[in-house]
Amino acid sequence: MKDTNWKKGLSFSILTAVFGLMLAIQYQSIQEPEVRDTRDMWQLREDLKREQQLQMDLLTEIRKYDQIIETYTIENNQNPEIALKDTLLTLKEEAGLTDVTGTGIIITIDRLFDEELLGTKIENVSPDLLKRLINELNSYDAEHIAIAGRRYINTTVIRDINGETKMDNFSLNRFPLEIKIIAEDADKIYNRMNASTTDEDFAIDNLSLKVSEPLSELTISGYEDTIRVKNMKPLDSDEGGK
Repeated sequence: MKDTNWKKGLSFSILTAVFGLMLAIQYQSIQEPEVRDTRDMWQLREDLKREQQLQMDLLTEIRKYDQIIETYTIENNQNPEIALKDTLLTLKEEAGLTDVTGTGIIITIDRLFDEELLGTKIENVSPDLLKRLINELNSYDAEHIAIAGRRYINTTVIRDINGETKMDNFSLNRFPLEIKIIAEDADKIYNRMNASTTDEDFAIDNLSLKVSEPLSELTISGYEDTIRVKNMKPLDSDEGGK
């Protein structure tokens, strides 16, 4: 009799636990409904267009490097020294170590209103505004950028040091501040910047943003400082399997 009561009690406990678990799951699903995609048709088309453009850009990059490898292989068989020099020059150009000339625009940052009128002194443009502008330019396919005559590359750091904006170790505390941009399609980047609302962000800090007409020939100097490479070391011949 006791065994029967014990078994009934155990069964009742299990059923109660299962029932309670089901209620908890149902309550959770009510409290946290499934997140649905609320984008309309136009937003979906825009997202699809961006993804397709990204895919095209990646395919273009793959073709470019495939061509470099093919050219290197051909030249290496004929003249290894020329192949190495060509490859080194290509790498230097991509790293921003050489002077470049092409079509582009010039953006000039200056004070919007006179300091005496506002009663406050404008020391420099904030690092956040500059980085936001550079990210926007890159999204418009900017190929080469120079700020105040100094080349901006992938390892460049823009930050605030003791209240002063610096690009690497160079101070950006003089107005007007000139930014040169070289792009394959200068008209595109010019039109995009004119349609942008970035100038409103600069206006909040009492700064104006002026975009020049597209220039058919613009020259940007190569990066002058030493590029420091971290966490890399020459490969030992034994490690390379030779």
